[in-house]
Amino acid sequence: METLFWVSVAIIIYSYFIYPLALFTFSGINQAFSDTKYLWRKHQRRTFDAKDYPAVTIIIAAYNEESCIKARVENLLTLDYPKEKLTILIGSDGSSDLTAEILSAFTIDNLQVHIFTTNRGKMSVLNDLVEKASDELIIFSDANTHFKPDTIQQLARHFNNDKIGAVCGELHLVDGDTGDNKDNVYWRYEQILKFHESRLNALQGANGAIYAIRKSLFIPLPANTIVDDFQIAMNVAKQGFRLVYDPEAIAIEEIAPNLKEEEGRRVRIGLGNYQAFFKMPWALNPLLGWRFIAYVSHKVCRWFVPHLMLIALITNVMLLDSAFYQVLLAAQLVFYFMAFYGIKRQAKGKKTSTLIALLAFFVAMNLALMRGFIKYFSSNVQGTWQRTTR
Repeated sequence: METLFWVSVAIIIYSYFIYPLALFTFSGINQAFSDTKYLWRKHQRRTFDAKDYPAVTIIIAAYNEESCIKARVENLLTLDYPKEKLTILIGSDGSSDLTAEILSAFTIDNLQVHIFTTNRGKMSVLNDLVEKASDELIIFSDANTHFKPDTIQQLARHFNNDKIGAVCGELHLVDGDTGDNKDNVYWRYEQILKFHESRLNALQGANGAIYAIRKSLFIPLPANTIVDDFQIAMNVAKQGFRLVYDPEAIAIEEIAPNLKEEEGRRVRIGLGNYQAFFKMPWALNPLLGWRFIAYVSHKVCRWFVPHLMLIALITNVMLLDSAFYQVLLAAQLVFYFMAFYGIKRQAKGKKTSTLIALLAFFVAMNLALMRGFIKYFSSNVQGTWQRTTR
């Protein structure tokens, strides 16, 4: 019992603290070798000329997006990218609101609208739209996201390297009312991990709001796929191509207006994470090197943190014959009390300290993961979706 307790605690600590330190260390060493190689050979590491912009197709699957779809199209049409090299494909997935009507009202040469009368799910729409795309470079995004004027250039500049198969940009979360950036500590922490994993060719998936891939590397996924962005990007890596993270390619998205919507999104993502885990046994191959290490450390361990937290709590209770474990249990209870206190205050729209907000986020995220785990095994996973603000 004591061994089970410490193994559970050790895995949690490893995933959130030890792995990042090891990642930063080896990323720094790798960058030092790269810089030295550049200085020795004097070769330009990145060349990009405006006249060499590749033709790109932006693909968006939309469902009941009447509140934002018009603004999204207008944003794409004003990007600082040659119009003759930009095609926009948007599919309305059986929307029951005015999404299809709003899209159909646009009469623009490089905008292709596809109205699907049946709600089949996001992945089905993406499969269809990718097949219709004629350009080799495809950029995936969401209906409620906005790109900065130079976003496409930032993504496209990497593809002059034939070894790069996908590029993930950076998503900035803002408050819908004030426009303030609401990237919390955990979100920034995740962005840092992505940056350093990218250096070691170990980037884990992509962000569905902003990523680009080569069409020739796209592998259609089943209709019930939930975390499509993660699996699409990982399939690119499976084929031996690099995934790159570019923090200068920026997309902007509003945060969820309330905790209920955010919680529903987290549960669905959690469900999708376990779906991906059981559909991607190839990623558990140690011969993949840093990709394997990052996948197990950054993803698999994280996905099972709620289970480990529960094991640590239960085994701690069963070890109370020792004063040491009594202190540890008291610390655990204080931890959860502060977290649930923060969750309750946030549910009422009240502010909390940074520490309590972080604990609340951590516990709420893992509760959602556990609910997603239960849902994965207790329900028939469908690809159809419900719109959320994020």
